Amino acid sequence: MDYDVVIVGAGPAGLSAAIRLKQLDPDLSVVVLEKGSEVGAHILSGAVLDPVGLDALIPDWKAKGAPLDTPVTDDRFYLLGRSGEIRIPNWPMPKLMSNHGNYVVSMGNVCRWLAGQAEELGVEVFPGMAASALVYDGDRVAGVVAGEFGLEPDRTPGPSYEPGMELRGKYVMIAEGVRGSLARQLITKYELSKGHEPQKFGLGMKELWEVRPEVHKAGLVMHTMGWPLGKNAGGGSFIYHLEGNQVYVGFVVHLNYENPHLFPYMEFQRFKHHPLIAPLLEGGRRVAYGARAITEGGWQSLPRLTFPGGMLLGCSAGMVNVPRIKGNHNAMLSGIAAAEAAHAAIAAGRSGDELTDYEAAVREGPIGRDLKPVRNVKPLWSRFGLSASLALGGLDMWIGSLTGGWSPFGSIGHGKTDAEATGRAARFEPIDYPRPDGKLSFDRLTNVAFSFTNHAEEQPCHLTLKDPDVPIAINLPRWDEPAQRYCPAGVYEVVRDEDGGNPRFVINFQNCVHCKTCDIKDPLQNIVWTTPQGGDGPNYPNM
Repeated sequence: MDYDVVIVGAGPAGLSAAIRLKQLDPDLSVVVLEKGSEVGAHILSGAVLDPVGLDALIPDWKAKGAPLDTPVTDDRFYLLGRSGEIRIPNWPMPKLMSNHGNYVVSMGNVCRWLAGQAEELGVEVFPGMAASALVYDGDRVAGVVAGEFGLEPDRTPGPSYEPGMELRGKYVMIAEGVRGSLARQLITKYELSKGHEPQKFGLGMKELWEVRPEVHKAGLVMHTMGWPLGKNAGGGSFIYHLEGNQVYVGFVVHLNYENPHLFPYMEFQRFKHHPLIAPLLEGGRRVAYGARAITEGGWQSLPRLTFPGGMLLGCSAGMVNVPRIKGNHNAMLSGIAAAEAAHAAIAAGRSGDELTDYEAAVREGPIGRDLKPVRNVKPLWSRFGLSASLALGGLDMWIGSLTGGWSPFGSIGHGKTDAEATGRAARFEPIDYPRPDGKLSFDRLTNVAFSFTNHAEEQPCHLTLKDPDVPIAINLPRWDEPAQRYCPAGVYEVVRDEDGGNPRFVINFQNCVHCKTCDIKDPLQNIVWTTPQGGDGPNYPNM
């Protein structure tokens, strides 16, 4: 099937690109492929949305009923200790850290609404269609293969096999989100990261709670740093009060942590027992759970965004502003810029070339102006720890916001990848985590049930090992096989006989919530995340 533009991913970047293309030329043929069972099923984000991208895309979004119903009313920052907290005043913070004018939203619902807007304009949106391979025409990307179903575990066609379709376009836009399988292939093939710092990541875990009306404050936004992570890892929490007595409770762990005994999921569960947090959740009920990797490299790690025949959009490239904990606005702006570059090229009779206008629009436009002034916050935190980064990072953001991005530090590098940052297990003491109480904190498998994840068991495992001997022969003695702990869904286990011998590595791929942490944090990069058949994975409600 031939289109003018093929877009992979119905997130804020992909849908914004589709809408903008049809705004510019209603006669363009545009298709959006989404691996989730429906648009929004795989969208997991905080989220406090800066509406700047939506303002640019659909200026009358309020009149059209966009689901931005809860404006931020109160903005609080806390530094936590084990049994208390210090509130950090808002006044010394740079203006860019203010959430005034932003909205607490479900990005899944925002994307569902955007998909409706796109379809009204004539965009073809196909959920449940996983793009599993790239199609090349010489050196250019000419399309993707999508919609292959019915493979047996050994990857041979089964009795209900349906071959994938080739969808070809004059340009192909990759908007898969963080660490997408096609984006990873393209970054490697075309050396898009050459000359740039390695990408950095965090693991974001999130629960949706329904709390007692007397503790609910619609529009309240809280962020914390410090306990329980301390010196073990960088990261922090977010608590966002939306409408209907519901609250998003989230926790982010930077994946450059050294101690392989660290258990990010259990850090999240322990956090909820802090005396600042527990009174909010007591008497409430957890409604949903999910997890997703977050790009944290920022300006230094932004790869080349174009390749022959296509572009990387949004978090496929890494456009999150880490101190603001926001990337959806930049994803939308990148979709708009990509659409405008593709439209201009098609109008000029071109196809399949490299759209350098898009690269320039991102780096020199509002996305670059958003990312450049905060580029040193993450590396300062990684090098000097929380306290120093609060002071030095805050100063650097103030200077950058006043000077258009200039910094006395220049651009500080990130150094190692998150996989390389993992230290040997023998150097660290194991961490003793309290057992979940089943009221505020929960075991992983119980929580995974609240992600409504499902994978057809008869299909091939989408989590592949380059060398199946590595987990037990190398990872276990060196790092105590950290996949047992860094996965927030309990996908990976080391099982033993009753006497404790004969360790074996087990992959429970049915549990996978598509967070991509394994693809990022495995010390030897032995685990490769590939897309399962379309429609499988989590089904996030209101997340």
